[in-house]
Amino acid sequence: MTAKAIVKLAVFEGNQIRKVIHNEEWWFSVVDVVGVLTDSTDPKDYWYRIKKREKLSGVELSTICRQLKLPSSDGKNYATDCANTEGLLRIIQSIPSSKAEPFKRWLAQVGYERIQEIENPELAQQRMKELYERKGYPKDWIDKRLRGIAIRQNLTDEWKERGISSERDFSILTSDIAKATFGITPTEHKQIKGLTRKNENLRDHMTDLELIFTMLGEKVTTEISQTEKPGTFEKNRKVAKRGGRVAGTARKETEKELGRSVVSNRNYLPAQNRQLPDEETDV
Repeated sequence: MTAKAIVKLAVFEGNQIRKVIHNEEWWFSVVDVVGVLTDSTDPKDYWYRIKKREKLSGVELSTICRQLKLPSSDGKNYATDCANTEGLLRIIQSIPSSKAEPFKRWLAQVGYERIQEIENPELAQQRMKELYERKGYPKDWIDKRLRGIAIRQNLTDEWKERGISSERDFSILTSDIAKATFGITPTEHKQIKGLTRKNENLRDHMTDLELIFTMLGEKVTTEISQTEKPGTFEKNRKVAKRGGRVAGTARKETEKELGRSVVSNRNYLPAQNRQLPDEETDV
């Protein structure tokens, strides 16, 4: 996958299933689905044996899967067998399970929601808003967070137009903006907030001011890039740093007026509430 893929968690009967958007539709971790349907203590081995058994009968289940990168329990991303709704329905035929029928209904609903979101993007934003509300965030914070997500998306779209494609390059550019904005890297920012789990999203723990200056740095970077159209990665880095410096200057002036640092060690919610109820955003 190029750039940063949208990876989320879905829940079926209390069990988490990783899913990722690929070619405008959800693709699900086959191993996670196997684990849910079979209650196997080793879903990877179970999936391996299913593929081996079906291959003997002339069916290559691997051909309906794609190797997509998903986060593992160690926080790293690994290529993982994933299938879309159509592919999972075929795989389910090879798994004897009493949960097959309710899972098919759940799968159809998830797929239908994705179709709705493509046709009407506001639905995706509304569902995300509801997730944050259930997590306990106040309305004014949610409004800023969602606005920040939209600004971030515009920026990543602009970077794609400038030829940026790898996850590593996106990460470097993002860090350049953050460092110029706050004087510290995102990793250092997370350390200040005491965020130790790799899957914890820094922006979900930013204060109002931290979100505002993050948005300012990314918006200015987008505007400069659209005007100057940098053609190399290094030129994009220079633009990112310039955009971040605009926000950094504003942040320093704000700190002078307030008499305190904008960068806060505040975690927006207690640790037990940090996980979104059924999905986790990565922006």
